[in-house]
Amino acid sequence: MPDSTASHISQINQDDINKAVWNACDTFRGVISADTYKDFILTMLFLKYISDVYKDEYNKLVEQYGDNPELIHAMMSKQRFVLPEGASFWDLYEQRHQAGNGQRIDQALHALEEANGTKLKNVFQDISFNTDKLGQEKQKNELLRHLLEDFGKDILNLSAERVGSLDVIGNAYEFLIKHFAAGSGATAGEFYTPPEVSDLLATILAPVEGDQICDPACGSGSLLIKCGAMVRKNSGSKKYALFGQEAIGSTWALAKMNMFLHGEDNHRIEWGDTIRNPLLLDKDGHLLQFDVVTANPPFSLDKWGHEDASSDPYGRFHRGVPPKTKGDYAFISHMIETLKPSTGRMGVVVPHGVLFRASSEGKIRQQLIEENLLDTVIGLPASLFFGTGIPAAILLFKKNRGDNKVLFIDASNEFKSGKNQNQLTPENIQKIIETYKARENVDKYAYLATFDEIKENDFNLNIPRYVDTFEEEAEIDLDAVRAKRLELKAELESLETEMAGFLKELGYGA
Repeated sequence: MPDSTASHISQINQDDINKAVWNACDTFRGVISADTYKDFILTMLFLKYISDVYKDEYNKLVEQYGDNPELIHAMMSKQRFVLPEGASFWDLYEQRHQAGNGQRIDQALHALEEANGTKLKNVFQDISFNTDKLGQEKQKNELLRHLLEDFGKDILNLSAERVGSLDVIGNAYEFLIKHFAAGSGATAGEFYTPPEVSDLLATILAPVEGDQICDPACGSGSLLIKCGAMVRKNSGSKKYALFGQEAIGSTWALAKMNMFLHGEDNHRIEWGDTIRNPLLLDKDGHLLQFDVVTANPPFSLDKWGHEDASSDPYGRFHRGVPPKTKGDYAFISHMIETLKPSTGRMGVVVPHGVLFRASSEGKIRQQLIEENLLDTVIGLPASLFFGTGIPAAILLFKKNRGDNKVLFIDASNEFKSGKNQNQLTPENIQKIIETYKARENVDKYAYLATFDEIKENDFNLNIPRYVDTFEEEAEIDLDAVRAKRLELKAELESLETEMAGFLKELGYGA
């Protein structure tokens, strides 16, 4: 077994660990798709981390209480995670040359679930290392041996002394998720919100000590984690709670592991369809309410649950039922109903159609504005999100607002261009935040609209109706253009004469 005691090894560098975990993907590249192997890499990183921390703690206790195995066992049972006999990464590593790697890893993950009660319940049920997707038994065994060896290298020694803080591991996990999202095309939006958008939402919503924070379409949980980090930054406190729900089983598992790798133990992440079957309920079966609700739900989701919405037992669609093939207002309606009446504030990423589409969506939008819930509309640049090039907007809602005006910010033209994705720079984000806080008109960038102005526009929120970004073209000096044209014409005639002379010398022409 490689040395994992870490006492003589310096603290790990973030770039080094990112590079090492990314290089571990080489085992699978060209054999199976990234969409399939991402779960193996991320799960192995999780298992390796908790195994190294557990082993590190065990070695320290053996040094202290070497002659008292019962005491050591009792103290180890109070660890953040319990690792049953045979279920650690190092148990699997030692047997890597034997047949049956896939089956052994699956059994270890199952034992880990069982030993940790509700904490890891069902987290690994959608992840099987013994799958035929890795090829026939011999190839599968070789691939998994290489994977275990990649994670067994000294550079990926993740013991607490070497890592220093959970941030390093959490950041490596986020690094992997981001890179997988970049290669996943249309499916990436199901599990990943670009970090700069998460930063923007977390900063604007400004969660503080004591807040309960929810993302009802949480993907891999990165937006919730950013909100948690914002509480610690704003309040220096870990007194807050994170709540989420995610419909896709493997993505829900990513969120659970992501939470633990960021030290976010005070979380409740449910697995299920938020619209059809909301699971964040109180003991009486009512929807829980939160101080902060934020999400990047799937854009214009088809088959979102329209057929049952009119008889929704939670009364979420009392403003109207969204259209059958576009679930945007289903998520918005759900989120509004889960806001606390005094402190509730909400930020949601939406496609631009949400701002102006008519029919049932227009009626819901009108009621939200008439109830004085809509606070701000922020237009974002195109191609910010993985899997779609369309521009999106952020809608900010608030209970208990001070006035009935709506701020419109057009941030769509200020970004850093990228090969596949555009990015908001820190300067772009800062400008949006400062404009949001000032709540004043900014020429060609922001406009504070009154309720009457929005009403005159038939409650259409299309940003160009409020923020005029039209740039007048410079006036053309026709006299200067005419003079230049005459100058060029004379120059052309001179060249024609000169060319004719050359041709004559060469025996062409008369």
